[in-house]
Amino acid sequence: MSEQQIIAVVGATGAQGGGLVRAILDDRGGRFAARALTRDPGSARARELAALGAEVVGADLDDAGSLRRAFDGAHGAFVVTNFWEPRTPEEERARPATTKEREQARNAARAGREAGVRHFVWSTLSDTRGYFRPDDGTPSFEGTYKVPHADGKAEADRFFLESGVPTTFLQANVYYEAFRDMFAPRRDETGALVLPLGFGEARVAAQAAEDVGRTALGIFRQGNGMAGRRVSVAGAVLTGAQYAAALSQALGEPVTYQAVSPDMIRAAGFPGAGEVGNMLQYLIAAASDIAELIDIELLRELNPRLQTFDAWLATHRDTIPH
Repeated sequence: MSEQQIIAVVGATGAQGGGLVRAILDDRGGRFAARALTRDPGSARARELAALGAEVVGADLDDAGSLRRAFDGAHGAFVVTNFWEPRTPEEERARPATTKEREQARNAARAGREAGVRHFVWSTLSDTRGYFRPDDGTPSFEGTYKVPHADGKAEADRFFLESGVPTTFLQANVYYEAFRDMFAPRRDETGALVLPLGFGEARVAAQAAEDVGRTALGIFRQGNGMAGRRVSVAGAVLTGAQYAAALSQALGEPVTYQAVSPDMIRAAGFPGAGEVGNMLQYLIAAASDIAELIDIELLRELNPRLQTFDAWLATHRDTIPH
């Protein structure tokens, strides 16, 4: 067969990038080979990918030269930035996470163009600001951002558009894995399981982390016909009550949905509570627009293994605290 085309994967040791590397490696003898980009090729996760057959290359999104070298000879590049990367307060003051993400996206887009990359898949999110009223009392961050980890990525879309490289804009939704921790069911004072979520009555889209990478591989397979398209990944679009019902079935005992208002979450005082409350308010306000963006037929074409929430729970129910 002809020589495999290289897909350079930024963030290869993370959830999205790691899912793509594994999807490529699972497709043995397929069209593509995986080049896993990581700042630390000696890390345990990087060594694991190398053992599976990936080419592991050192590269840093803050080092444009390292990206240019890592992209050299690659047919395609998957780019994701990590808003939640642990940093010191001093680092955050010197360069806010949104600024870091924009600069890193610009570096990647420029490096890919210079290296001759033929297809970008950029992991982005929607700009949430149009779903908030100026007088609604919700907090803003770093000036005008309402949900910085989404709004900053949306602003960075322009670097890929300006690069001239065909780009597909891939959006993840809520991770099923969040039901293991942030969205996990809890025992109330009577010992009954409740699911306290800020979803209101909205239908909220979600997917397994590995399905983001599998969908990205499907996009690369489709080629430049996917250029300019926005693909929103979801295996389920359910209400909070429906997520609770699925958990009830999987865990073998009743789980009751308990709606928590975004205001209550913002007032909770934990680190990032303001942004989390805003994010949930956005998910409620934008529910119909988010659902409209999801093309299940296309998603199943790109990723025939796309998992429903029930299917994911059947495999992972033992990891759900209860």
